[in-house]
Amino acid sequence: MAWVLKMDDATIESGLVHDFDASLTGIGQELGAGAYSMSDVLALPIFKQEDSSLPTETETKNPPFQYVLCTATSPAVKLHDETLTYLNQGQSYEVRMLDNRKADELPELNNKMVKSTIRVVFHDRRLQYTEHQQLEGWKWNRPGDRLLDIDIPMSVGIVEPKTHPSQLNAAEFLWDLNKRASVFVQVHCISTEFTPRKHGGEKGVPFRIQIDTFAQGDNGEYTEHLHSASCQIKVFKPKGADRKQKTDREKMEKRTAQEKEKYQPSYDTTILSECSPWPDNAYVSTNQAATPSFTTTPLSTYTTSSVPDSDSSSPNHQADPGSHGNSESVSMLFLQQLSPTASIQDTQKWLLKNRFNSYTRLFSHFSGSDLLKLTRDDLVQICGTADGIRLFNALKSRSVSPRLTVYVCQESPQESPLLETHGTNENGEHSISSSLHVYHALYLEELTAAELIRKMACVCSLPLGNINQVYRQGPTGIHILLSDQMVYNLPDESSFLIGTIKDELGEGLHLILK
Repeated sequence: MAWVLKMDDATIESGLVHDFDASLTGIGQELGAGAYSMSDVLALPIFKQEDSSLPTETETKNPPFQYVLCTATSPAVKLHDETLTYLNQGQSYEVRMLDNRKADELPELNNKMVKSTIRVVFHDRRLQYTEHQQLEGWKWNRPGDRLLDIDIPMSVGIVEPKTHPSQLNAAEFLWDLNKRASVFVQVHCISTEFTPRKHGGEKGVPFRIQIDTFAQGDNGEYTEHLHSASCQIKVFKPKGADRKQKTDREKMEKRTAQEKEKYQPSYDTTILSECSPWPDNAYVSTNQAATPSFTTTPLSTYTTSSVPDSDSSSPNHQADPGSHGNSESVSMLFLQQLSPTASIQDTQKWLLKNRFNSYTRLFSHFSGSDLLKLTRDDLVQICGTADGIRLFNALKSRSVSPRLTVYVCQESPQESPLLETHGTNENGEHSISSSLHVYHALYLEELTAAELIRKMACVCSLPLGNINQVYRQGPTGIHILLSDQMVYNLPDESSFLIGTIKDELGEGLHLILK
């Protein structure tokens, strides 16, 4: 026999409330705080976190514009992480420009054009700090190429697309809000080009595609910021993105249903999320950095039109704009090694003197010890391949040996007690001679007559403008005019006495190498 207990709803509800209150009372007694009330329960931190996580009215407001990258996102991204999209190098991808304004939102934009700037930038904050150096290194390795281009024939609804030669990673265009607009972009840099080690199989760095949209101001320029959005991407060599997407999909299929719940699904398109506008001091490509002007000694008297100056240079010898002719002084300046005890100011001067002026701001807080602690890989990652290796070699004093060394001495002996030589004469008596010749070492890199004449004039304190001709004394005392071919064929570590003869007018000098 079955017994059926009939209870009305009011009785059941009162019983449940009684049980709930009793359970709360027990909790309160265990904690020693008396009976619990519902307000105390709601005041717990866990409930406050849930309340704060609820979207507010301002957070749910739709942005005025939306940009959609028409390619699938990766399925191997965890739930609360930002989406990641794989792109192929050089392939055209559509980005749809959508107007999401409500009827009464931004009415001043009706029937007007807006300007959007699209750029590819670094996702990692560390690389953002060294963006200029990273992109300059990429430009040096890929001369004539751009990081980002617009595929104009495939684009729809855009007007006046422009790419500036000084901004290799950005492009801009106008588009009408009342018409369908799609811009097709091509990314030419790949993620592994900016990894510190390139041995194959490295994990490439992520990029971001960012779009900033501006309205036309009162001055006619598009400077009033309206909206910015970006998404995370990785760029592979052609067809590499397709293989990576397939690999991620196969890995997800092998996971259990419980593991799959921790990952986002792969969406057919990538929606760019709102972000801050890109700063105005964005990357601008510059031509070869100008050599800093510095002068160690007054050299204006050495400049002349009678002896041609050479424009060629090497990593250890670069003619200074303010000191033409003093090649030896400039070379010695570049060969000076950075001391570990150098202050921040001394380190800045060393960077300028060694033609690293574009990195003075980056290393503005580095002392000599800080800079010398950086490894070769650190410098390559910070300054790019070319400048990183050059800076590492300069810090380690890896200078190139001169092509030719010549020793010269003025013919007239210098009288000085410090230069006295002691010996014995024919009669065996002790004698003192003060006619010791002092030679100067000249290090030649260009192997030209002009370079040798400049350096001889410097060490002999002769005005370069007063030297008319230079001869080398040959067999039987003949005078042979000094030429580039003669300097090129001089044996290394040759030594010469320099004699001087005034010309017929007494205004110029002829030098004779004996």
